[in-house]
Amino acid sequence: MGNLLKNYKMSLVLLVSILIGGIIGVILGPKATVLEPFGQIFLNLMFTIIVPLVFFSVTSSIANMSGMHRLGKIIINIAIVFIITALISSILAIIGALLFNPTKGLDAEAIKTILSQSGIEVSKDAEKLSLSKQLVKTITVGDFLDLFSKSNMLQLIIFSVLFGLSTALAGEKGTVIKNFLNSASAVMMKIIKIIMYYAPIGLGCYFASIVGQLGTQILQGYLKAFLLYLGLSVISYFILFSVYSYIAAGKIGFKAFWRNAIPPTVIALATCSSAASIPVNLEAAKKIGVSKDIAETVIPLGVNTHKDGSVIGGVLKIVFLFGLFGKDINNIPTLLSILAVGFLVGAVMGAIPGGGMIGEMLIISVYGFSPEALPVIAVISTIIDAPATVLNSTGNTVCSMLVSRFVDGRNWLK
Repeated sequence: MGNLLKNYKMSLVLLVSILIGGIIGVILGPKATVLEPFGQIFLNLMFTIIVPLVFFSVTSSIANMSGMHRLGKIIINIAIVFIITALISSILAIIGALLFNPTKGLDAEAIKTILSQSGIEVSKDAEKLSLSKQLVKTITVGDFLDLFSKSNMLQLIIFSVLFGLSTALAGEKGTVIKNFLNSASAVMMKIIKIIMYYAPIGLGCYFASIVGQLGTQILQGYLKAFLLYLGLSVISYFILFSVYSYIAAGKIGFKAFWRNAIPPTVIALATCSSAASIPVNLEAAKKIGVSKDIAETVIPLGVNTHKDGSVIGGVLKIVFLFGLFGKDINNIPTLLSILAVGFLVGAVMGAIPGGGMIGEMLIISVYGFSPEALPVIAVISTIIDAPATVLNSTGNTVCSMLVSRFVDGRNWLK
């Protein structure tokens, strides 16, 4: 029990601070805006660290792939399995959001007006751009210095992937750079940890201000979003994982997976961290019958690049913001963009408790929301953290079975 409380300490503290902030907001009403500056301090601290954090975390992750000795066939199949399962999760989330939109019934126009008065709005420039120009603007910048802006997150990620890949391909000549990237990434994570000590105060104050202006409407939206996420998690965990294990090795694979899936699930719930679940996932995969080289490649790599739970969460965050601002999602181009961005959110989120800040900044950047929208969707990250970690972590175990199926043939388990 002690370890459980210790591992969930930050999530519990954030939930309590958000709850207290919500109560204060309801009591004080519009007067709660007096607390907003304390929340803005937290936002500014996060905004100043987000660019170097993204660059060093992404580049170091890609650069370290050069140290993994595995066949090209394994790498290709890992990529295929990760992409397909993440896309399936995105589609599931979009279907869920279309059927049970968490913002349905809220007064979108009133909320949009209040949010705009608080400085939270959609960039008019982003709305006016044509599809082709928006595509160019979304994935590239015209000057290197523009990469150092929190408004160009996706462009920075693309550059970081290229930089990390080049470092990996440089081999021994890139060792010094790789070591620097690893060290810098570790330092950035420490800075985030220090800033997060102020997070309960910052988020609590900002949330009090938001609730004070919006009333209880937004609280109803969060409850609906949480219930929707739980429903999607149950479908993903019991149905999709069962289908994946059956595809991997038939009835034998199905039984082998569920015989060994509980320990990784419990550890993921207890630690709220995919990274902390790696040892147990490795043990479970090997007990199932996954070969050592595949297990030790898929699971560590999946921690940073494959997060089905985060993909579902990313889609819900986008839908939530769209709903608050009264933006229509019932058209093919918008749904496809949500599918793509939700997929990317799952790929860039850090494998640590509450590590969704990078993905949330990506959402805000791509869709042109003002940075002040960050706390609005940060609350969703907090309330879905535990079930998302289960899907992220245990999903890697079943993916190792799928990779084994495609690499070693249909009789790999026999």
